[in-house]
Amino acid sequence: MSDVQTFLDRLAERTEARRQAHGPEPTWIAARRQAGAARFDAMGFPDRRVEAWKYTDVRPIARGDFALTDSGDFSQASAAALTLPIVAHRLTFVDGVFSAALSDLGELPAGVAVLPLSRALAENHEAVGGPLGRLTGVEFSPFSALNTAFMEEGAVVRLAPGSVVKKPILLQFLSRANAQPVMSHPRVLIEAGARSQATVIEHHVGETEAANFTNLVAELMLDRGAILTHYKLQEAPLSDLHVASIHVEQGRDSRYTSFNLNLGGGLVRNDLITELNGEGAVANFYGLFYGQGRQHIDNHTLANHNAPRTFSNENYKGILDDRARGVFNGKVVVKRDSQKIEGFQSNANLLLSDRAEIDTKPELEIYADDVKCSHGSTTGQLDEEAVFALRTRGIDEQTARGLLTLAFAGEVMELVELAAVAERVELAVAGKLPERFNLSGLVEAAILLHDD
Repeated sequence: MSDVQTFLDRLAERTEARRQAHGPEPTWIAARRQAGAARFDAMGFPDRRVEAWKYTDVRPIARGDFALTDSGDFSQASAAALTLPIVAHRLTFVDGVFSAALSDLGELPAGVAVLPLSRALAENHEAVGGPLGRLTGVEFSPFSALNTAFMEEGAVVRLAPGSVVKKPILLQFLSRANAQPVMSHPRVLIEAGARSQATVIEHHVGETEAANFTNLVAELMLDRGAILTHYKLQEAPLSDLHVASIHVEQGRDSRYTSFNLNLGGGLVRNDLITELNGEGAVANFYGLFYGQGRQHIDNHTLANHNAPRTFSNENYKGILDDRARGVFNGKVVVKRDSQKIEGFQSNANLLLSDRAEIDTKPELEIYADDVKCSHGSTTGQLDEEAVFALRTRGIDEQTARGLLTLAFAGEVMELVELAAVAERVELAVAGKLPERFNLSGLVEAAILLHDD
């Protein structure tokens, strides 16, 4: 039996079980499932002959024997040990299943809705049907087709025009250590009305022995003047497999800021695309990926400047230890007649081991002449003289290396405004330090030590 057929058989079993338990689905959902299944059957899993996947081997996913689950059981104590210590409107999913017991939405501002996809479909499936799948269709990739075929749970966030959500909205995805690995295909839909403002945290974490497969599709739509800050903190267990497709649509004068922070997962692939469709739209992509052991972390980004006077800025940092491998492919496309745009892109990488590897490919594709665009990539190792200089000041070697590694990440981490998120990253990258260090000071100190 082929790898593709195994997934399609799982889908057939799920469809029949769903029909017997809840009756037939709305016609449009059934049709989209069929379209997703058909497209996945036609494409199959990507291999290295596909340019966008040439550095990433997805056979661990294709050959995995993943079950589907209806259970969202997870103890409060286990969840508390994993969750971010932050005051937030919280929506929690366990192996892709919504957990009301672990969610806490509190009192949301007027005009703001945060609810699981299953409930949004039950309350008004037609309102969901329009935007769902409009940005990320089944043609985008085999994994988006697979997600469409299996979609049944996820998060829906709607911000009415002019609404402001002061507390972050936390979408928490927990992975359990199951007897048989499971797969989940969550969907995230965010509609930010004109001049609305919110911060959304997407947090993926789990029990140490978990070995599951998460295949997420997120669609974010920003109307005129909307401001959305999106944190994706991925610290899944090292045996988990994680694929995410995030597609953003930006209207006039909107501002989207992404913090894509990858610390966990054995095999990770992130696709992040923004469509800058209105003049004055701004997109900021900030990323940090930290790999150790045999982790494989692949980030593909794309900023499409579809309108004049749009701005994109990207800064991704990679830190790789042991035999970890990183992939970065960032692309800025300036469409014809999209004049007076600015697009900047930078990828810097730090290899902590001679066996670590990075494949990086920044790209510019420009079809207009009045633009300001630049891109660049660097790869290096820790400066041993700087390590020695710190040690002469009474700092042990492990802490010295941790401090300098953290200083390398400083340009990205200084922009993180949520202390709970920053502390998770700092602990993973540098270990437990004596105190919370000023990252700008660390960068300056590292430069001075190097000059000495």
